[in-house]
Amino acid sequence: MKNKATHVLIDTSATGVAVITLNRPERKNPLTFEMYAELRDTFRAFTDDDTLKAVVITGAGGNFCSGGDVHEIIGPLTDMNMKDLLRFTRMTGDLVKAIRACPQPVLSAIDGVCAGAGAAIAMASDLRYASPAAKTAFLFTRVGLAGADMGACAFLPRLIGQGRASELLFTGRSMSADEGLAWGFYNALIEPETLLADTVVHAERLAAGPNFAHGFTKNQLNMEWDMSLDTAIEAEAQAQAICMQTGDFKRAFDAFVAKQRPEFEGD
Repeated sequence: MKNKATHVLIDTSATGVAVITLNRPERKNPLTFEMYAELRDTFRAFTDDDTLKAVVITGAGGNFCSGGDVHEIIGPLTDMNMKDLLRFTRMTGDLVKAIRACPQPVLSAIDGVCAGAGAAIAMASDLRYASPAAKTAFLFTRVGLAGADMGACAFLPRLIGQGRASELLFTGRSMSADEGLAWGFYNALIEPETLLADTVVHAERLAAGPNFAHGFTKNQLNMEWDMSLDTAIEAEAQAQAICMQTGDFKRAFDAFVAKQRPEFEGD
């Protein structure tokens, strides 16, 4: 399935992997009000799509996303009242919440510029693969705004540590690909020529796995941020007991006994 009605292209393959492409390459793929809403609604819809097993987000033309469009978003924001501003900032946060709430693993393939809201989308993904040319910047402070945007103050320190996150959020400087890899923001660096294809391969490997269980893994990663150790261990005990009732668990055991590779069906 391909959707070419907007600047957000969605291509779903037979392997159950959806590739979302931000498609405004002439401007380094900046977001518009409509693109924010469409991405949010797309990820919300994924929650109920049992045919979808993994999601890849990328940008067209050698860049990931340059953030909110200066002319189509930043300019209009300067003329909005407080009520409309809050409606907008809550919508951008809802996009991050939708990415985290969908049960499928979300992978970002990041080349070139990854800034502002683009950096937040990458941050919200489960796995991040980048080219050596990737430059990620939470540059809100450079336009007179707080680094506290789209969950960055909560999420980024958990990925790269408090001190490193503080530096990036206070200064707005770009994090190089090598820094991102060393700090744990990126899972791997891949040459740009094969970045998207290799990321899709990673997504297909996850898609071929126990999807019901993957959804529980993602849910627990979200839920256990603010749990005590005792609460987390109990929550994981309950999650694992539920997964032990699945057909995938039984098929994995039978395959092991037969010395075969298990075929997961997500049930």
